[in-house]
Order: sequence, then C-alpha cells, then structure tokens
Amino acid sequence: MDFKIEKTIDVTGLGNALMDLLVEVDEELLTATQLTKGSMCLVDEESAKKILVGLKDTKLKTSPGGAVANTIKGVAALGGESVLFAKVGEDGHGNAYIEAIEMHGVKSRIGKHTSTTGHALTFITPDAERTFSVHLGAALTLGKEDIIEEDIRLSKILHLEAFQLEGPTQDVVLHAIDLAKKHQTLISIDLAEAFLIERNLALFKEVVSRDIDILFANETEAKTFTGKKGMEALQEMAKMVDIAVLKLGEKGSLVSMMGEVIQIDAVKTVAVDTTGAGDTYAAGFLYGLTHGWSAEKSGRLGSSLSAKVVEKLGVDILEIDIEGVLKEMA
Repeated sequence: MDFKIEKTIDVTGLGNALMDLLVEVDEELLTATQLTKGSMCLVDEESAKKILVGLKDTKLKTSPGGAVANTIKGVAALGGESVLFAKVGEDGHGNAYIEAIEMHGVKSRIGKHTSTTGHALTFITPDAERTFSVHLGAALTLGKEDIIEEDIRLSKILHLEAFQLEGPTQDVVLHAIDLAKKHQTLISIDLAEAFLIERNLALFKEVVSRDIDILFANETEAKTFTGKKGMEALQEMAKMVDIAVLKLGEKGSLVSMMGEVIQIDAVKTVAVDTTGAGDTYAAGFLYGLTHGWSAEKSGRLGSSLSAKVVEKLGVDILEIDIEGVLKEMA
C-alpha cells in the first residue's frame, strides 16, 4: 500500500491497557476465588483486589497485555515505529506496564488514573484448563484529552479493538477515528469477541462500513458479524472494507484485498498457550502492509509470528527470535 512520505509512525494503537497475569494453581485455590472453572468473568475493583490478595503467595507471570497492546508490541519487535494510547492506574502494575511497553520499543502515550490498573488474570489448573478474571479498571478512564492528534497525523495506520466501542471509551474511539480520517490515516480494527459483537451489532456494522479500512475477525466473530460462515463471511466483510482478514487458527487465514482473495497457510507448531495469537497475527500483517509488502507476504509474516507466540506461555514477544522470523520472509 502507498503511504504519504511524511507518515513516520507505522502503527498507532488505542486500546485497553491490561496487565496479563498468569498463574498455575491447584483446584483448591481456584475454588477459593469463587470463579467458575473455564469461564471468563468481568469483576469489579473490590473483587479484583480480593482475588489478588489471595494470590500473594503464588508466582505470577506478568506482561503488558490487552489486544491492541499485543499488536503494537509485535509491530515494534519487528522493527516498526509504534505508539500506544492507553490508561493505567497510579500503582505498581501501572508503573510496570509503562516500563515494559517502553522496553518493547513502543512509544508510550499511557496516562495514569487513581483507579486500579486493569488486568487479565489467567488461572491455569493442572488439567491445563484456563479460567479468566478480568478487571478493566483505569483502562475505562481513557479520555479524548489523552489522544495526541499529531501522533495520529504521522501514523500510517490507527489500530483499534472493538471492546472500546462499548462503554465509556466509545466516544474516545470515535474521536480518534475522526482524527485519522482527517489526516488520511488508515483505520484498522479487530472485532474482538462474539458476544460483544452480538450486543452491539448495529453499531459495529455502521462503524465498520463508514470508517474502517482493515478488518480482522476470527471464524466465530465473522459469523456473528455477517450471519455467514467461511468464504461467504469474508465476502460480506469485504463489501464493507478495503482489506478483510478472516483468521482460521490452525487452518491459516483468508485475506480479501481490493477484490482478490488470498489463502494464507498456517505455520505448523505445537501450541502451549493460544492467548494473543490473533493479536500477534495482526502485528505481522500490519507491519508488512506499512512496509510495502503484498497482502500474501504480510499474511505469511502474521502466521509465522503468531505460531512462535503460541509455543510459549503468555504473550512475550521478546522471547521470540524475530530475526529468524524475518529471514523466513526473504
């Protein structure tokens, strides 16, 4: 794709800043949290604090997460210029989040709030089942005043997550979209989650059709969004945007760009933890686009990068041999 010469930032992201916390627990400790095994539960601040206190004697693996943050970290790891707009709390996790984002090579535009830093806590029991406790916390306090227009003006792509189109951050996302359109910055979004789409279907279709250039969805999300499956779902998505990406997991992905459909094969791997696989695929794909690569080559980079991520516990892009991944693309 052609971008204006003055666009010096590859991808700017706007997303929920969530510290990813992974902990291996026995059945007894999980039961003590009062969470339903295998579920994903949104919890309030009081409940979140109680759960964390109950884990004070356990070993937590932490990394800066959230869907958009995972993508932006990936772009930076590949050597791209990237910026992240988000909000964290004035606490230890907030400080650690900003420090880690900057260590990944991302330019931080992360503000602070008196609320607790948002986190996504993953409990892993001996049978490998995962149970999730998510507290959005300070992420919900992101405001229009936190968005720097100059960063968006200089960006080739603004990447968003559909989660923020629901709730108090909706106006912030729409404001950022307006700025991107004003400065001819392409807009990318990941549809994020099927139940979220179901709750906001009319709004999402309106925003995607009117504002979005690049659309990412997995099979379940695409079916919920279009009412169709597979290739038919991709074709419906492609009617709304210039580039539609249907992520098919171990079956690879389908990309529709300007009317042409491209099949991208998955990279064979042994998956340990699939958390963040789709976000990392988007990182490779967007990096490729911003560096003049074809949709096919960009998709292959996305597949290769996501395959490396799922081989490890958690979304730690710094543990990946990025040089090796890029050499495979030559």
